[in-house]
Amino acid sequence: MTNKVATASVGAASQGLGFGTAPVFLASISTILGAILFLRFGYAVGSVGVLGALLIIILGHLVTIPTSLAIAEIATNRRVEGGGEYFIISRSFGTTIGGAIGLALYMSQAVSVAFYMIAFAEAFRPLAPWLESQLNQPFDPRMVSVPGTLLLILLMVTRGAALGVKALWVVAMVLGASLLLFFLGSPLEGTDPGLHLMNPINDADPFMLVFAIVFPAFTGMTAGVGLSGDLANPRKSIPRGILSATLAGMVIYVAIAFKLASAAPPEILANDQLVMARIALWGPIIPIGLACACISSAIGSILVAPRTLQALAADRVVPADRINRFLAAGVGEAKEPRNATLLTAIFAFVTVALGNVDFVARIISMFFMVTYGSLCAISFLEHFAARPSYRPSFRSKWYLSLLGAFTCLFLMFQMDPLYALMAIVAMLGLYTLIRASKKGEADDLGVIIQGVMTQATRFLQVKLQKKTPSSREEWRPSIIMVNGRTFDRKSPLQFLSWLCDRYAVGTYLHFMPGQLNRETFADGRRKLSELIDSMQLDRSNLFVETMISPSMRSALAQSLQVPGVSGVENNTALFEFSQHDPEDVLEEVQDGCHMAWGTAMDTLVLRHGDHFFGHRRRVHLWLTWHDDRNANLMILLAYILLGHPDWHNAEISVFAAYPKEQVKTESAKLLEMAQTGRVSISPRNLTVIATDDRGNFDELVAKRSAKADLVIRGFVEEKLREHGCKFFQRHPELRDVLFVAARQRIEID
Repeated sequence: MTNKVATASVGAASQGLGFGTAPVFLASISTILGAILFLRFGYAVGSVGVLGALLIIILGHLVTIPTSLAIAEIATNRRVEGGGEYFIISRSFGTTIGGAIGLALYMSQAVSVAFYMIAFAEAFRPLAPWLESQLNQPFDPRMVSVPGTLLLILLMVTRGAALGVKALWVVAMVLGASLLLFFLGSPLEGTDPGLHLMNPINDADPFMLVFAIVFPAFTGMTAGVGLSGDLANPRKSIPRGILSATLAGMVIYVAIAFKLASAAPPEILANDQLVMARIALWGPIIPIGLACACISSAIGSILVAPRTLQALAADRVVPADRINRFLAAGVGEAKEPRNATLLTAIFAFVTVALGNVDFVARIISMFFMVTYGSLCAISFLEHFAARPSYRPSFRSKWYLSLLGAFTCLFLMFQMDPLYALMAIVAMLGLYTLIRASKKGEADDLGVIIQGVMTQATRFLQVKLQKKTPSSREEWRPSIIMVNGRTFDRKSPLQFLSWLCDRYAVGTYLHFMPGQLNRETFADGRRKLSELIDSMQLDRSNLFVETMISPSMRSALAQSLQVPGVSGVENNTALFEFSQHDPEDVLEEVQDGCHMAWGTAMDTLVLRHGDHFFGHRRRVHLWLTWHDDRNANLMILLAYILLGHPDWHNAEISVFAAYPKEQVKTESAKLLEMAQTGRVSISPRNLTVIATDDRGNFDELVAKRSAKADLVIRGFVEEKLREHGCKFFQRHPELRDVLFVAARQRIEID
């Protein structure tokens, strides 16, 4: 993938024209100190006052500073070639994310060409009377902007980046002279002495409208990034250049805000686009500086935009292959993007025809907000994903990236909620389209989010493991099941999924007998993939895995010792068998129960048949004189099961069988629990039966629960040792049965 961009980059192998840090700084600072500064910043100070202007500067830099840091970080992650911000983003985050952000970025850069040429025409406003006399028609800025754009395109197509960078030095000197003469200027006649911090004009435009018009001025810090393919050491030059330009621009804007407020009344500031010329020591320097700044910014945009488009095409982001080949083509040793420049020129001409500085500025603001917000959001996610492939030598702070992302989102909706929503939908649409066109490739955003989830899980598991046990700690089922009959029957896995839908944590291991080697491991991965697909179709919340081991006993020995999924130790083991299984399966279940008890786990044994839990309406719970420890776990499991939508219409009936002398006492206990709400069982569903005879008890169970969809009854280790696996074959008249043995006393409050 990198080789494709190298073809389209500006001399990737030799780093193009071998520029240093200075062109990055000059391209950025000359764009920051450009059209908005000379034409509309006075309007901002006059409309919202000095404090409002300072707030605009602060808000703007809450976006641009985190974005600059994010770009500087990303730029040091790996070798940078042509394509500017797009190359940096796509090679760190993937071409799907990079393509979506890159297309929005290209649009903002292409529109910027038109914006700066429209502003360039405003520099000729003082010559309007002379032009009108020569042309015998009213002055229209498009008389200058259209031919100026055409000339600029011709120069870039024929001369390329080298001419543009040489022009930056001239522009920087003119800008320096303009600002020096402006600060040396005197206040206009009639200006009140002193500084009025809050003195805007009456009926001023809303603050957010003023912000939207001014904000593009601060976005110029990335202009130098587009020269990435022409830099000798982009990993050093890009961070230094854009960060220094951002900070220098912020300081200069603050100083100009105070100077404007102290040198001219708000009414003049708000209504005279060239008020700085009236304040400066020598007025003509301001239109000259404006013209130079606009040409410089336009050069920066016309250098960057085609290179962004060229790199996008080289990565096949554009749907048609023929168009990709056309736009990715380069001319000469430096691979100048002539075709991409021609397309950018057409786009710029259409925008120039609009001829309105404020309207175009608002469009650019939204484009840049979407781009910068996405950059900051992805940078924030990368801090927590901690992917080994993302290892920049310069590190920003995660909270600054998060601040930048939220500030972008907030300001977008403050500026224009409808356009903000459309911009976000457009970005998501672009990502979806590009993702669909790259079938078989990894989902870039999914990889980052997966990394974030992995780190979050790791942190939480370590935190939970270090927690101090509390006597008041609430018991939560953490169930593990090891089973080799996964694909032969549906009931066990479905039952575990029901229990672990919300309240319990479930781990299911598919047992595969054999020795672990390359072939069995590959087979295990295939089985795991099938199992995961099945879980997704069933919308199950289980964690599933495969376990290759010589025997079920060895698999259980390993599995019962592994930690739980969510940092919670496994405290319950589930086993299963079918009514049609041979006796060796029951012996395997019996052996598993003894092993689970050795680890102090609660034990569940599911006996299932052909009924598959019937209509899931009737759950019968049988308590006996042996279930002093089991009762609460049995009740709790029944209510966890009824919490699943598949069982929401079910009703629990409790049958308590006790010796005659205990009936009165146990009945009072159960009724008190039901009436006080500790166990949500209606007294009409609570039946206490006196019986001292096992045969009589078996008849009672068969008579009352033969048609129940699930019967829950307890068992203890002593009875299992006494009767062996035949214990689980009791009550053959019943359909599906869950045998429950609690090893720890569970309280129900």
